[in-house]
Amino acid sequence: MTVFLQQLINGLSVGAIYALIALGYTMVYGILRFINFAHSDIFMVGAYCGFYFSRMDPRHSLAGGLVVMALAMMVCAVLGIIIERLAYRPLRGSSNLAVLITAIGVSIFLENTGQLVFGADPKAFPELFPERNFTSHSGLTVSSDQLLVFAVTAALLVALQWIVLHTKIGTAMRAVAFNHQAASLMGINVDRVISFTFGLGSALAAAGGILYAMNYPSIDPYMGVLPGLKAFVAAVLGGIGNIPGAALGGVLLGLIETFVKGSQFSTYSDAIAFAVLILILLLRPAGLLGKVQVEKV
Repeated sequence: MTVFLQQLINGLSVGAIYALIALGYTMVYGILRFINFAHSDIFMVGAYCGFYFSRMDPRHSLAGGLVVMALAMMVCAVLGIIIERLAYRPLRGSSNLAVLITAIGVSIFLENTGQLVFGADPKAFPELFPERNFTSHSGLTVSSDQLLVFAVTAALLVALQWIVLHTKIGTAMRAVAFNHQAASLMGINVDRVISFTFGLGSALAAAGGILYAMNYPSIDPYMGVLPGLKAFVAAVLGGIGNIPGAALGGVLLGLIETFVKGSQFSTYSDAIAFAVLILILLLRPAGLLGKVQVEKV
C-alpha cells in the first residue's frame, strides 16, 4: 500500500505539470481550432527564464522563487502574444494545413534559437525553493517540490476558471470560441481576445516549465518536445477544447505513466502514453469530457 500511495503521489505531481501545458493547447484549439505545436517550446523558454532569473535570488527563498516564476510567466506571455501577432494572425482565414505547417516552423525556430542563445549543452537547474522531504511512519515520502507543484497547479487552475467564467474577457473568450463572426458583430475585439488567450496559455506553459525543471533539474533547448507531446495527448484524452478535460487528462496521463514506470514494462512508458492517444481517437474521439458535435455538410 505504501508503494501504491508513493506512486500515486508521484503520478499526481507529473500529471499536474502535464495539465498546465495541456491547458495552453486546449484554449488555443477551443478558439482557433488548431494545435499550436510551438507551445511546447514556450515551455522550454519558461524553464530558461527561471534559470536566469533565479540569479536575482541567491538565497532561494519561497518569496523569491514565486517572483522568479511570475517573471518567467510574464516573459512567456509576451512571447506568446508576439508569436500570435507575427506568425498566426496573418494566416487567419487560411487553410488549416498552412497554419499547422507554420506552427511546426515556429517550433523549430524556437528550438534552434534556443540553441543559439542558451547553448546546446544541458544546464543544471538551480534550487529555486527551499527543498525538504516529509516522511511518514510508513515510509511514504513527499518532497516540498511536489507540494509546490500541487499548490501552484491548483491555484492556477482556480484562477483560470475564474477568469474564463467570471470576467469580461473570459466571457469574450467563450463567445469567440462559440462563433467568431457573431462575437465580432456584438462588438468583441476578436484579435485582442485571441492574443490574450495565447498570452494566458503561454504563461501557464512557463509555470509548467519551471515546475518540471525543479523535479527534473536538467534543461536544454529540446526539453519541451516530449512533455509537449504528452501534454497534447492529455488534452485529447480529456477532450480538446475543454479546460476541465485538459486538467483531468493531464492527471490521468501522469498516473498512467508513473505506474507503468514502476512496473516491469517501464521501458515502454512513452509508447503506452501514445497508445492511449490512439485508443481515445478510436473509441472516443471527443475525449472523456468532450462533447460530440455534429457538423452539417
